[in-house]
Amino acid sequence: MSNITEIFGTNVFGDEEMAKRLPADIYKSLKEAISDGKAIDRHIADTVAEAMKNWAVEHGATHFTHWFQPMTGITAEKHDSFIEPAENGKVILSFSGKNLIKGEPDASSFPSGGLRATFEARGYTAWDPSSYAFIKDKTLCIPTAFCSYNGEALDEKTPLLRSMEAINREALKIAKLLCGDDVTKINVSVGSEQEYFLVDKAVASTRPDIIFCGRTLMGAKPPKGQEMNDHYFGVIKPRVAAFMADLDDELWKLGVYAKTEHNEVAPAQHELAPVFTTANIATDHNQLTMELMKKVADRHGLRCLLHEKPFAGVNGSGKHNNWSIATNTGINFFKPGKNPEENKLFLLSIAAFIKAIDEHQDLIRYSTASAGNDQRLGGHEAPPAIISIYLGDALSSVFYDIANGEHHESGGKIKMNIGAEVIPYIKKDTSDRNRTSPIAFTGNKFEFRMPGSSDSIAGINTVINTIIADVFSEYAKRLEAADNIEKEILGIVKEAYNEHKRILFDGDGYSDEWKDEAKRRGLLNLPSTPEAIPYFAKEENIALFEKHGVLGRNEIESRRDIAFENYCNVIHIEALTLIEMLKRDVMPAISKYEGRLWRIAEHKASSVYKNFETKTAEKLAEYNDKLFSLCDKLQEAVEETAAMKDLSRSALSYHDNVLSLMDEIRTLCDKAQEITKREYWPYPAYGDMLFHV
Repeated sequence: MSNITEIFGTNVFGDEEMAKRLPADIYKSLKEAISDGKAIDRHIADTVAEAMKNWAVEHGATHFTHWFQPMTGITAEKHDSFIEPAENGKVILSFSGKNLIKGEPDASSFPSGGLRATFEARGYTAWDPSSYAFIKDKTLCIPTAFCSYNGEALDEKTPLLRSMEAINREALKIAKLLCGDDVTKINVSVGSEQEYFLVDKAVASTRPDIIFCGRTLMGAKPPKGQEMNDHYFGVIKPRVAAFMADLDDELWKLGVYAKTEHNEVAPAQHELAPVFTTANIATDHNQLTMELMKKVADRHGLRCLLHEKPFAGVNGSGKHNNWSIATNTGINFFKPGKNPEENKLFLLSIAAFIKAIDEHQDLIRYSTASAGNDQRLGGHEAPPAIISIYLGDALSSVFYDIANGEHHESGGKIKMNIGAEVIPYIKKDTSDRNRTSPIAFTGNKFEFRMPGSSDSIAGINTVINTIIADVFSEYAKRLEAADNIEKEILGIVKEAYNEHKRILFDGDGYSDEWKDEAKRRGLLNLPSTPEAIPYFAKEENIALFEKHGVLGRNEIESRRDIAFENYCNVIHIEALTLIEMLKRDVMPAISKYEGRLWRIAEHKASSVYKNFETKTAEKLAEYNDKLFSLCDKLQEAVEETAAMKDLSRSALSYHDNVLSLMDEIRTLCDKAQEITKREYWPYPAYGDMLFHV
């Protein structure tokens, strides 16, 4: 491994390079424009572009691209070389401020939800100067937003940037009242923990379901799964350790703050967590992380699976989104301090958070809804689809006491005695961890545990920023009009707790009792994506996003339609893949082994010795007949569902009809696999994939 401090950020056109290569006045103007969120002058852009091009060429770059995040879940890029024709058939290298600021990719094939017709192909990419340019595969990548000819957002980044401006605007009012006028900006801080699976590339390449769907559509459970909990935080295997070391090097070169890596609970599952950074940069870094995980895995003869539930019966993969906000002077809104009951900014911020999440459960659920995540939520340590907040005993008692007019003594952190004299006393955190909680307070931030491992974190953070900004806007008006700010804050805290305490829950989120209790409390339970999507375009939600300039009606309705379409496409592809696997491989394999058993039985004289062959053959024949029938039913269901004109009806049909048939087929396939001789079964077993890296 290279020296970290020497390689970190070497492929990034960051502050150090800009300060070194730009004239002092240009560098200062650029930094001020970024800090204040102002448009960058063309003269500044030309100077920056020239310096950026020279740096990139020195590092081996031959092309540039506007790197953007369309609504496909992955990034996009169109490469242009730096060359321009010169005299005598020669070329020069050129890159202007115009090239830097704006690009014009063909937008016709990206999801737009009707914002533009196919024949209206024009789209624009616009430079996001707050996220540093970088070099990848000999190409200068310029992080950009992506919009239509009419200015509507066609990407994930634009709404995120707008939401960051919204929360900066509204939270700044609160901060100036409580922290002083030296506060000039509010920064949204995000850290995203990324879970993933690593399997052998050669093994995975023999399974059509992994190739086309990113998950297994069938597979009998191995004798051992995660029951022993021996993989979690276990010794990292040499092949995986080599992958992780290589991945770290690649990420560090790109300025990604990759910090923590370990084995996760399920066999073959792992996690990477970065240091926190600004929300839009964290989003860029997470997209790069997912891309590089796949590339680096390929180099090591591995396949990285980012699907939320690649294997049944073991943990799925999530992406824990840790969110907080702080002033430019370093004050964290969610840091309780030694006496949280006296920290008015902290109390007000927690109250705002509780109110926002309770009032907008539907948006939180929508922002984490996908076909893959539906497979994961509600089991194997993934949170349920019912939204709730876990504050921890200490913080819950603070709010309870304030709401009931009682004096609370926090006493700071408690020292915990481990029980062995050689080990020193350690400070005990004020909150434990609840693995079943969708949202948990974890010291000075909130951890959102619902997002799926393959999701962009832009969506969830856009929603969080917007709903918190809305409550801060309301609270700021109340504080500005109050005669006694401290008294008003205590009133707000009491009001928030009493009116929204239904969203607070510290028990077992998996239990049936919680489902019943949540229903009594009036909390939403939206277990599937088709149920969650319509809530996004409710009139009150459209009004919310329009109020803060984050999304317009057309943008919201288009995103709703894209979400429906994506869901339908995913299930459609999975169903066709399953049908192909059944017809070409599984049913012929079962039939072949069944025939072999009948032939053996015929040559045995005594019926006593025919028992195994005949009974197994009969059972396989029964399974195959049922699979044949279900395969035809699945084909019909797919065709009928795909023909539906209404996307919402189609999505519900894919969920209720197509997926239910796929589950029936899977159950039969897994039963057949369990009694089929290994050499006859056409695909590698779960044990071959989960335990052989």
